[in-house]
Amino acid sequence: QHETLEGYRHYFNQIVGFFVVEDHILHTTQGLVNRAYVEELWELALSKTIAALRTHSSYCTDPDLILDLKNLIVLFADTLQGYGFPVNQLFDMLLEMRDQYGEILLKKWNQSFRQILDQDNYSPIPVASPEEYQRIAGQFPFQDPELDKMPFPKKLPFSEFVSKVYSQLKEFIYACLKYSEDLHLSSTEIDDMIRKSTNLLLTRTLSHCLQYAIKKKNVGLAELVQIIINTTHLEQSCHYLEEFISNITNVPPDTINATKLYGTSTFKDARHAAEEEIYTNLNQKIDQFLQLADYDWMAAQGGGQASDYLSDLIAFLCSTFAVFTHLPGKVAQTACMSACKHLSTSLLQLLLEADVRQVSMGALQQFNVDVKECESGLKTSSCSV
Repeated sequence: QHETLEGYRHYFNQIVGFFVVEDHILHTTQGLVNRAYVEELWELALSKTIAALRTHSSYCTDPDLILDLKNLIVLFADTLQGYGFPVNQLFDMLLEMRDQYGEILLKKWNQSFRQILDQDNYSPIPVASPEEYQRIAGQFPFQDPELDKMPFPKKLPFSEFVSKVYSQLKEFIYACLKYSEDLHLSSTEIDDMIRKSTNLLLTRTLSHCLQYAIKKKNVGLAELVQIIINTTHLEQSCHYLEEFISNITNVPPDTINATKLYGTSTFKDARHAAEEEIYTNLNQKIDQFLQLADYDWMAAQGGGQASDYLSDLIAFLCSTFAVFTHLPGKVAQTACMSACKHLSTSLLQLLLEADVRQVSMGALQQFNVDVKECESGLKTSSCSV
């Protein structure tokens, strides 16, 4: 990177040196050069310089190098503008390069988000002391009066990926701001550029990473529950991000025509995807237990107690529903209703299967015991329906 940058610096120095000399000759001698000649030379040099920069920068994949190059070009343009040379085309090119810089940033942040989500333990954060609590509160805007009153040690409702993702969102905003500086743009233009880039980061990059975490193989119900809790907290923090951008651009968030952040929709979509995955996951687990059902449809009499497969299934559902107590009420209720409905439909299906030609009274008694076990067992669970 250093060598590449030195190459650009040497390139610009030579051009500046040439035109400073030409300008000096123009202003201190008579008859050697005229203004039209110098302007024509500058137009030719400018078009070749821009073409070369476009080609070279298009191969660059390092955001830091593009940022350094942008600063060099600004210095180059401002220097020559001081000698009266028109440099608008250079600033137009820098705005084009900004789109490329934005794309490179999105790729870099995609890797950061993936890493954060892959390495998370999807468990509430244990906090042992007030100092630790303050440290996390400093990383992520979190307010819970009820939790504040609880003694230490205690647990925050979200896992570590919440504060890490929030910090990365702020880092991205800073990276966007760095490029926008010194481009002779108004505060509202800079604010608009940062907000549009942040929206791309939220709706494209972070959204895809969250969907990947939700849909990946072997993701458990506890992890899905934690993702729902985490995205709820991230959604609530969106107005703090709005304030953060306004503070660094000095443009109030309620300014007319100000671009709004789409964070809310990103986190809502992720939450809905996680909810759907929970319903699907639960139904698949129920199906696995039901595959173990082995009724003797011609039994002389019932066993008097619930079938083993069903007792195991009820125990699994009760422990799962206990995890759901951390979910928003409606989600927990829907998950429980969905599971119970699927179970009742599947049990009825067992009874009505085509290869069950005849059913004895004893088999019906056993089946009835199992259905009653479902009712009583799930009624005492954390999610009684």
